[in-house]
Amino acid sequence: MAATEQVAVATFDGPGARPVIRSVPRPAVGRSAALFTVAACGVCGTDLHILAGHWPKPLPWPFTLGHEVAGIIDEIGPGLTHDYMGNPLRAGDKVMIPPLMPCGECDWCRHHPKHANKCLKPVYYGRYIGFAQAPHLWGGWAEMEYLDLDMLPGTKVYRLPEEMPLWLGTLAEPFTSCIRGFKRAQQMDQFSPGATVVIQGSGPIGVLAVVAALEMGAGRVIVVGAPETPRLALCRAFGAAGTVDIMHLPPGEARIAAVREMVGGYGADVVMDCSGHPSAGPEGIEMLRDGGTYVEMGQFTDAGAVATNWHRVCTKDITIIGSWAFTADDIWTGIVMLNRARNRYNFRDMQMHFPFSEEGISAAITAAREMRCVKATIVPRPDLLER
Repeated sequence: MAATEQVAVATFDGPGARPVIRSVPRPAVGRSAALFTVAACGVCGTDLHILAGHWPKPLPWPFTLGHEVAGIIDEIGPGLTHDYMGNPLRAGDKVMIPPLMPCGECDWCRHHPKHANKCLKPVYYGRYIGFAQAPHLWGGWAEMEYLDLDMLPGTKVYRLPEEMPLWLGTLAEPFTSCIRGFKRAQQMDQFSPGATVVIQGSGPIGVLAVVAALEMGAGRVIVVGAPETPRLALCRAFGAAGTVDIMHLPPGEARIAAVREMVGGYGADVVMDCSGHPSAGPEGIEMLRDGGTYVEMGQFTDAGAVATNWHRVCTKDITIIGSWAFTADDIWTGIVMLNRARNRYNFRDMQMHFPFSEEGISAAITAAREMRCVKATIVPRPDLLER
């Protein structure tokens, strides 16, 4: 691809700010670095939390958001020869990079590798948080993104399968989060083939959790969420056996009774919270059968003023089961499973595409926040989506 002297990026000055697109210099690519053209990047619930001021730590505003990113390597240094899985890397390859990347060297990574997402010095969420001197090319809402393993050794890059389109590659990271939650339940012998699963939340994670549950052996999947269109309807199209629309049922006993009736009275084998709503935990536990398993992966901030600090179940990765994101080794599992399932589910119906402009990014944020779509995706290069 032809080199350009300037790269357009979207930056935000703080919570509630509108995006401003500005030009920054194209960086010189270091020895163990790569610069890739962003084809598309999703709008995550984490982005919405950050823009709403819910992030629990100080942030180095202004910076560029976006971490559900997929693109094509434009330029690569001589020292970056292979991806994290050992696949060779060259200019022109399709890649994705996850937002949560453990260093692989600290005590936590060495002694607790299955929970290395609790790394003591991670490269974190879009590579911008906690790195005060970061260039603006560390977030996916931009024309290009930069990664440098010498500057940030914890950085991971994954080459996407040749037959996997880039628009689908943007779903690899959120899909992996769902897989890890169910995998943790399997490892504890709490999620067996044929299990009845209830998913709380019908946002992007909830919809992908339907796919993950079915691909990993669930017998029946029920989704509790809203709105009917487009979210619950898509859950059923993806294989959910039933849905409960929370817009038509008040919190508490009515929702619990509706779910228990759907799953046969005893309750579900597994309930996974993907909603982040304060009422989800108490309700979800009552949707379980006795001896069932609750997987919490929707709560990571104090948004909603949960008096019991329920979000700590997720962020501390503790057993109820709390499931916080993923480890570096999980990502490849997510990529492979998503690619394998690409013709069994119409994942394109999940996405609503928005142009890379100040107006387009604002519209994408609004559509995601107001649940007008399942997954809002910002597209700097629509011509690359099918690559």
